[in-house]
Amino acid sequence: MNALTHPTPGSDSRTGSIKRALDRASRYLRIHPEAGRRTATTDASLIGGLCCEIAEGDRKMLVDLSPKMGGEDAGPNPGMLGRGALATCVAMNAVMRAAVRGIVLDKVHVRVEADYDARGEMMPGAGDPGYSHMRVELTVESRAPRSEVELALEEAKQTTAFLDTFRRPVDVTLVTNLIAADREEAA
Repeated sequence: MNALTHPTPGSDSRTGSIKRALDRASRYLRIHPEAGRRTATTDASLIGGLCCEIAEGDRKMLVDLSPKMGGEDAGPNPGMLGRGALATCVAMNAVMRAAVRGIVLDKVHVRVEADYDARGEMMPGAGDPGYSHMRVELTVESRAPRSEVELALEEAKQTTAFLDTFRRPVDVTLVTNLIAADREEAA
């Protein structure tokens, strides 16, 4: 099913199928808590210029930078993917938490704003290359009682994976593997 054939966000039948799927997954994890601990793996390979192909299982997508950064704009840039991951995770989790409570969200929109100083990335030692502050704004419309929607959204704030990942320090290890032939210069 592609994006054009998905039911509208406020679909009662879609909310029911989301609720059933989450109920099934929750029951399974209560019985088998070890099944909740997993490792996700995504690979990225440079395919030319600055363009990378990212792959996870059978899914693949191109990631590139704009021409002003030396890329060819063949796909979204890493910043857009990171902000998009946060925005979509917030949107999807809001719908999931509402669905568990039997609430239909008619419209869901998330805006992510991230402040940064490009000098940190472009000039080593000039500052931090990452974001200094992020703002996430979630807007929902629902026919359900306000108090019920607020409870679902509060629960979503506590259980959204990428929101949690961006909020707290996460231990990250970068291992560098260099495969190079050592060559001695001719004397």
